[in-house]
Amino acid sequence: MNKLTAVLEDLEAESLALDTVVASLDEEGWRTATPAERWDIATQIAHLAWTDGATVAAAAQGASWAQLSREAEQDITGLVDREALQGAGVAPAELLSRWRRSRATLVETLRAVPEGSKLPWFGPPMSATSMATARLMETWAHSVDVHDALGLEPTRTDRVRHVALLGALTRGFAFRAHGQPDPDEVFVSLTLPSGAQWQHGDPGAADVVRGSAYDFALRVTQRRHRDDLDLVAEGPGADQWLDLAQAFAGPPGPGRAPAAPVG
Repeated sequence: MNKLTAVLEDLEAESLALDTVVASLDEEGWRTATPAERWDIATQIAHLAWTDGATVAAAAQGASWAQLSREAEQDITGLVDREALQGAGVAPAELLSRWRRSRATLVETLRAVPEGSKLPWFGPPMSATSMATARLMETWAHSVDVHDALGLEPTRTDRVRHVALLGALTRGFAFRAHGQPDPDEVFVSLTLPSGAQWQHGDPGAADVVRGSAYDFALRVTQRRHRDDLDLVAEGPGADQWLDLAQAFAGPPGPGRAPAAPVG
């Protein structure tokens, strides 16, 4: 199995896991507020469906993608927010059907991308494998939001390694997004939910991040404050990275506040 096929299979599994959660919700459940400001569960799913469609448009590189690119250059945050809120305005059954179609089309599209080709995006161009990894990261992160909204604990799987990889690969981007110079090498050593070890970078690097792969994924997707996570930074570069980490394209996000103390 090649890398693209492996990532697409995990993307489909991650999408199905979230689908199973939202498919059982009634109208009121779909309108449950999530941690993202102004976004309810329907908005989260509408965003995933829209981004799938944007990826398909990027692969075609036609008029639709040219228009999206122009709008994103003017205000990518406003574009994403507007499309998500508008997309959430339909009946839940219609929205769920749209997302199922969009993600199926996405998988077909990425499988057909010629090897060695790169797709344009709102950030740097990406290979089909990198794009599939980014879509898995987004699906995973928005699934966390949905589970948080419903007071549920997501099932932890080793699929989180894809999110960890993207988080590690975007280290330089995260620094530049905050106006900081490119960082020194950081070695990442994490424990997957299965107990297996996952590592990235030079083991001889002076700076190291250690801890849970699941918690690292929460940090690089800005779903949790670093104070609430099982992560250890060794060295100033690693410490600064955990403050700035961002695996998604676009301007730096506000992140999440630390959890309120219990008692």
